[in-house]
Amino acid sequence: MRTEISTAAAFVTRLLRAAGGVGEEQLRCFRECLQEAMREHYKHHWFPLVPSKGSGYRCIRINHKMDPLIGKAAGMIGLSHERLFQLLPSELTLWVDPFEVSYRIGEDGSICVLYESPQPGGKATKQLESRTSCKEEWRIGRSSPSKSYNMMTVSS
Repeated sequence: MRTEISTAAAFVTRLLRAAGGVGEEQLRCFRECLQEAMREHYKHHWFPLVPSKGSGYRCIRINHKMDPLIGKAAGMIGLSHERLFQLLPSELTLWVDPFEVSYRIGEDGSICVLYESPQPGGKATKQLESRTSCKEEWRIGRSSPSKSYNMMTVSS
């Protein structure tokens, strides 16, 4: 759990650093506070034998609402939710699961793997996207173009 949490906190910290306007000491404190908040939040919801169990609970999400764990860590360094919305992508999903940490920027963005480790007694899963395209995606802060979906209605 330690490596997965460290990877996720480092990623969010890198996003803040890339946006600018937050000092290095504040970023260090933010990262430590976020790691501690995640450890506390996940301690009874970490299932290495069934990694997908509890995935929704461990998901960090920004989508018109600030994730409470990020908000808590930011509050410790004096960053408001409003300022966070200016610094971070408006839509971010970060999955922190045993043996894998992945993220998506935007609703239609690519899912990118930040960390992956083989499960004990199992095989490593294949990375979903190349790191180059994922790095470029978070650097420019855009998601994939919107997809158009056809709606089908069923009547009885």
